This record gives sequence, C-alpha cells and structure tokens, in this order.
Amino acid sequence: MFRVTSLVCAGVLGLWMDSAAAAGISGEVGLGLSYQPREPTASRYQTVPVPYFDLDWGDVSLDTDDGLTWSAFNSNGLSAGPYLNYLPGRTANGPLKGLRDVSDMAEVGGFIQYAPADFWRVYAQLGRSVGGAHDQSGILGKLGGELGYPLGGGVIGSTGLVAHFADDNQTQTFFGVDEHEAQASGIRPYNASGGFQNLTLTQSLQIPLAPRWSLLASASWVHLTGSAADSSIVRQTGEVNQGQVQTAISYTFD
Repeated sequence: MFRVTSLVCAGVLGLWMDSAAAAGISGEVGLGLSYQPREPTASRYQTVPVPYFDLDWGDVSLDTDDGLTWSAFNSNGLSAGPYLNYLPGRTANGPLKGLRDVSDMAEVGGFIQYAPADFWRVYAQLGRSVGGAHDQSGILGKLGGELGYPLGGGVIGSTGLVAHFADDNQTQTFFGVDEHEAQASGIRPYNASGGFQNLTLTQSLQIPLAPRWSLLASASWVHLTGSAADSSIVRQTGEVNQGQVQTAISYTFD
C-alpha cells in the first residue's frame, strides 16, 4: 500500500511541477516520510508518506505547516491576511478504543507576520476549526518564530519555536473524556480547559544534492502544557514529551 501510494504521489507531483513552472509559481515541492504521533496525545506513533510544499504565487503562499495563506497586506516585512489549513482528526481505536472519533477538519483564520529578511520571522495565527461535529470545533492559534542560518557547504539550518493554544472546546475535543467515554474506554473522566496546549521546538536542515534538488530533514520536540498535559488520556496512554522526525526530497522553482 505504501509503495503504491508513494508512486501515485510522485507521479502527481511530477505533473504538478511542470504546470507550476509554467504558471509562475516559485519555491519548493517534494515528497517525504514522517514519523509522528497518530494524534495529539501521542498514544501511538506512525510512519506516513507526506507531500512537502513551500510555494509562493504573488501574495499567495502554500506551506506544509502554515497551509494556504494570502498576504492581503504586505509592506516593509510586515504582512497579514487570511489562512486556510488542514487539521487532522482522530480514529479512536487501539489504546483509545471507547473514546469518540474526531473527524478531519479545516482551520480558518487570520495571521500577522514580521519577516524583514528571508532568514528570520516572527508570526501569530488565530483561527477556528470548522467542518467537524458541532461540539468538536473551537478556537485555536499559535505564536512563533523561526531563524535560518548557513552551516557551510551549502547546508542551511533553521530553528523554530512555536507555542500553540486552544479554547475549552477545542482542547476538550482531543484531551477530554466524558462519563460515557470513561465507561467504554477505562480512561478516567477529564474536563479539559483552554490555554496554552504545547510548545514545539524544531530543528531543520536543507542539504543540496544537485542543482535544484535538496534533501530536507527536521526533528521536532513537542512538550504538552497546562490542561493538555494533565489529561487522563495523556497520563494513561500518551506522552507529555513527544517527538517527530521528517525527511523529504525537494525540487526548487526559480
């Protein structure tokens, strides 16, 4: 299944790169692998194929982490506008059997960013999850910064730190357990509250392989905080400190 999926993704990306170059899109696109928690409490980990995007088309950008953004205001390094991103859900099986499933959702909101140079930026996002069950949507956001630097031999490194937060409803969706779920799963009841949810520290490398081609690698440390860290799901089946490793081969457009 993985082999078939990878071949299909590679074929689609190949066709897309040809059309993107003709449309005046610049940036990077590629395909890689990610070893990551299956859901925010990290009850299990998984290895999945993932596409990689870091593309610009005028004031519109598509990024693997930030989603689709439009810089409606852009002046002297300061930009702001709306964004649309993907928020993965949760299948409640294995250690989470008896909890409710959480459907995949979209995240819609606004951002503001200050990036006076290509190698560093600070930014904030505030949005709302939409498209899930009526009691699974809520407010969420993040505040972060990123710094890039050369390491020699054409290798570029970058370090990013992001603080994620969510309201009561959004935190309860992934970290709360009601009485019915507790009886079905054996996980203690827990009412999650809003606030800062986690801190994520990411170290990335971009290693040149050939003209226009690069190897990308990143490792992230995620530390749950506040109500998320105190969740009975995390205490009984998950992890407060989590990790994620990604690697990809990318192609650069001029």
